[in-house]
Amino acid sequence: MSPQAPALRRKRFGLWEDISWESYAEAVRTVGNAFLALGLEPGQGVSFIAENIPEWLFGDLGIQSVGGVTVGIYTTNSASEVGYILDHSGSRFFVVENEEQLDKALEVRDQVPGLEKIIVIDLEGLRHFSDEMVISWEEFLDLGRKLAERSPGLFGERLEALRPEDTALLIYTSGTTGPPKGAMLSHANVVWTSHSCLVPFEVSDKDEAISFLPMSHIAERMLSVYLPLVAGYRVNFVENTDTVTQNMVEVSPTFMLSVPRIWEKYHSAIFIRMQDSTWFKRLCFGAALAAGRRFAQARLNTDRPVPAGLRLVFSLAQLLVFKKLRERLGFERLKMAVSAAAPISPDVLRFYHSIGVPLRQLYGQTEDCGPATCHRGDLIDPTNTGPPIPGVEVRIAEDGEILVKGPNVFQGYWRNPTATAETVVDGWLRTGDVGELDQRGFLRITDRKKDLIITSGGKNIAPQNIENQLKFSPYINDAVVIGDARKFLTALIIIDEDNVVKYAQDHKIQYTTYASLTRTKEVQKLVAGEIQAVNKDLARVETIKKFVILPKKLMEEDGEVTPTMKVKRRFINETFADLIEGMYRGREGINV
Repeated sequence: MSPQAPALRRKRFGLWEDISWESYAEAVRTVGNAFLALGLEPGQGVSFIAENIPEWLFGDLGIQSVGGVTVGIYTTNSASEVGYILDHSGSRFFVVENEEQLDKALEVRDQVPGLEKIIVIDLEGLRHFSDEMVISWEEFLDLGRKLAERSPGLFGERLEALRPEDTALLIYTSGTTGPPKGAMLSHANVVWTSHSCLVPFEVSDKDEAISFLPMSHIAERMLSVYLPLVAGYRVNFVENTDTVTQNMVEVSPTFMLSVPRIWEKYHSAIFIRMQDSTWFKRLCFGAALAAGRRFAQARLNTDRPVPAGLRLVFSLAQLLVFKKLRERLGFERLKMAVSAAAPISPDVLRFYHSIGVPLRQLYGQTEDCGPATCHRGDLIDPTNTGPPIPGVEVRIAEDGEILVKGPNVFQGYWRNPTATAETVVDGWLRTGDVGELDQRGFLRITDRKKDLIITSGGKNIAPQNIENQLKFSPYINDAVVIGDARKFLTALIIIDEDNVVKYAQDHKIQYTTYASLTRTKEVQKLVAGEIQAVNKDLARVETIKKFVILPKKLMEEDGEVTPTMKVKRRFINETFADLIEGMYRGREGINV
């Protein structure tokens, strides 16, 4: 690829701006020199908190290039959580995006004795602010330029001194069961995994991706930072979290990686939007979707060719209906679509193939640098996550736990040898997930080991499968199945606010607040119908007998979900213990 070719694109003041590979490399060198000027030594941590912006990449690679360790912090973390990570990681320097994030740093800096400098990227609202610990991004870069003039070979010396086994990143886990742990990933982990991803992802310098998931998560770091260095594709940054769908249409990426929640939201939005269409459009969509589903059923999980007649009908459905739909979503150029971070409903995956979006599933964790298994080629089984990526071994322990081994397995947890010894045994990563391998070596995830339900009758039930089926409904945003040591299963339901509000408006349902909406008989009846539809395809012991619609949305700031929108099951069980107990004592809940 040419040094002048665009590597990154960002949108500012309504216009897209290109950043060439040459400018990208120069920015990384300047940042690396700036940290050298501040005295960063090999192995020392630098924390970074910002939305998806090019400066994140400049900082990440600049820190690593001179031997430092990048520590990403979620922008949604509270001040106390920021303070914990700064102190636990031993970070000497902290790069913050704006005034909001600076306030968090200033609030906790007295609790972080090792913190020396805070670097602010965006000075809006801070023009007259002065603090000896705080410097602007431009002042910081100027330090790097001046050092490059004085010692032009220093950056190269530190780069050449790097060893594959040196720690490159600390990725703090979401902390679903306690304080977050810092997973140590080496340069070797990152480089090896980046090259291995080329096989299942089939990306090249002709592709473009869009960056919008949290940069502190290993999935987005691989997508936006490391894999592009190997494949050469262009990364486009969204303006902000509220413009993702608009920017998606503008960019029309060829490669998209996202979490199940996003794919589910697009899916439900399509069906809700069709309800407002004319009867003719609904008729055309229904006929096209029926053809698409038959095609997906014939093509997925088989090497046999699709019958010519079905291919023709599917092509017509694409031409007349789905091509325009994909254009409106920004999906028309997608040739590689990946769902990661949590299992996705097989029905959702089949739906995307029905409309011509080649969605596949990836399984992995922070502790294995992102991917362990992934569908590749055209052999995609919606019920599993595909075979191991090249060079990775997967086996199932006697108790059903999934074990992973390969060059992608992390070094351990920072300052936590006990947790490291429990997690990596004889080179095998104990994932904490339960699953099974079929005869082809494809991995199917059953659930998290700690989340498996054993009813009072001794039946083993995987709640995640049931929850995924419930979330296929456009009216259910999340579901938490309850039933451990109980006689029957119940569920806590979180409605999809946008879609249920529209339903209420269309049906003249009176309500005043979100909580009052969840208490209306009409909405409760709507949700009961969605659960009954799922129950029909479940074994009797797996069916939901009662449910409660939670009177609030699950919020990350309330500690109920992780930054990647995974429900913190233990926290939910404790927070809503009275509601749960009420369902089993007959005081609460709606019978299904």
